Amino acid sequence: MSIKHGLLALLDQGPRYGYQLRAEFESRTGSTWPLNVGQVYTTLGRLDRDGLVVPDGEDGEGHVFYRITDEGRRELQEWFDEPVSRAGRPRDELAIKLAMAVAVPGVDVTAVVQTQRAHTLRALQDYTRLKVRAAEDDLAWQLVLESLVFQAEAEVRWLDHCEARLARRDVVPPAAEPLPTAPPPGEAAAQDGPPKRGRIRRGKR
Repeated sequence: MSIKHGLLALLDQGPRYGYQLRAEFESRTGSTWPLNVGQVYTTLGRLDRDGLVVPDGEDGEGHVFYRITDEGRRELQEWFDEPVSRAGRPRDELAIKLAMAVAVPGVDVTAVVQTQRAHTLRALQDYTRLKVRAAEDDLAWQLVLESLVFQAEAEVRWLDHCEARLARRDVVPPAAEPLPTAPPPGEAAAQDGPPKRGRIRRGKR
């Protein structure tokens, strides 16, 4: 997820300081994508540099508040309006692992698939339990959980597909026996010699 745009979305609801932004970001996403304060303040510094936020005073404890600018709101609206590019998403480590495993001699690729499936099924069960316990009015957390559930279900289906492909690859068809070829006309007779004269039974007159 874009931390930059996530923070802008929170600041669009009012000025906040770093620790507040971190806590609210993790609360909205159920700590699925945990942040550290260093990430938050580094991102705020870049947003300030780019004119998307500005400092907006301090509280009694010295916390610096940040406020979104009009330029920041335009940037946020563009983020909401545009689809998320699949080309820009992080590399899929599991797909890379399996692609490498099938090419490396001695790796039991089926075992790799089965280990991953067991792990993903456990995660799917955890997500499902969390979804059952999620508060009905916490729509943000429910949407995140549903995304995780659908991703896990899709991964299990893909792993099933991978295992089926591996099984087909590992099945070696039995060698077919060559079919007998008919000799050219006349050659069979030459090879077998002249036809034997059969005994003719004569009937009684």
